Amino acid sequence: MKRTLIAAAAVLAAGGAFAQSSVQIYGRVNTSVERQKAGDVSTTVMQNNASRWGLRGSEDLGGGLKGLFVLESGFNSDTGGLTQAGAIFGRESWVGVEGNFGRVRLGNMGQSAAYYATADYISMHNHDTGTSSDAFYTYPGFKQNTIAYNTPSFGGLVLEAQYGLKETVVGGKNTAQLVANYDRGPLHLGASYLQGPTTIDGVTFNDSKQYGLRALYELGAVTLGAYYIRDNLDEAVGGAVADAKRNSYRVSAMYTIGASELHANVGYADKFKVGGTKIDDSNALQYTLAYNYNLSKRTKVYAFYTKVNNKANSSYFTGVDNADFSSFALGVRHNF
Repeated sequence: MKRTLIAAAAVLAAGGAFAQSSVQIYGRVNTSVERQKAGDVSTTVMQNNASRWGLRGSEDLGGGLKGLFVLESGFNSDTGGLTQAGAIFGRESWVGVEGNFGRVRLGNMGQSAAYYATADYISMHNHDTGTSSDAFYTYPGFKQNTIAYNTPSFGGLVLEAQYGLKETVVGGKNTAQLVANYDRGPLHLGASYLQGPTTIDGVTFNDSKQYGLRALYELGAVTLGAYYIRDNLDEAVGGAVADAKRNSYRVSAMYTIGASELHANVGYADKFKVGGTKIDDSNALQYTLAYNYNLSKRTKVYAFYTKVNNKANSSYFTGVDNADFSSFALGVRHNF
């Protein structure tokens, strides 16, 4: 009898604890059929576009304090295999607390705060995924083993700082970044500074600095966005090249009418300046035209055409100088 009462009390206590917390399963399945061309080679493929599933949870700790976590796994929707080199929760895995002071998180942030404040923010047609993703963003720094803090909102302004630990990476440096996001009505602004290692065009730079500015404005049915990014690339591994610098730009537009969305974006990577000298034909252009039709709030079908024009000394997306890339795609995306 005593054991029965103790067991019942334990169940009631557990039920009370569960009532204070919540866990949500979420995700996205995004798959397209594409006709791709890289250089002179054309192929027809089924393309995964950053499909993922995850668990997110929060617990009310009282006094305005919450415990939080996110575990997110990427998978190939065309084959069912894991992405992120087979890591179960390679996209995101962090735990944190949130209160009137802001939010503190520890773990794998998935992507840097600088990326979310610039390149990801204006990639509206397919959330910067797949073959129409931003070909010119360098994805600098470590996203794993990261300490992150963001302030509460001050009239629409939120500041975020992240520090990623290199741990056992030989020659690498820790990643430090500071980001500001401002949202007020139809206006959305972002600014970022990031310092950490970067690999671009097959060369790893142990100490690079990235500066970014972003603006997006919603004007009724029309949304316009743009970013400017400056990459200063220093300390090439093995002295492969001298210090390098590069500017990149992107503008995007969306027009909505009923369930339809019309999208266009154009990105430009300027010439590299290596050792103070600009490298001829190291620039490139990318443009995308897309149409999305929203079947519901969670499901849409879409079509897009994207092309990356490489010059004689640029190899974005293909890894081969002077080889262009293009893709015509038809796809379905479902969020859950």
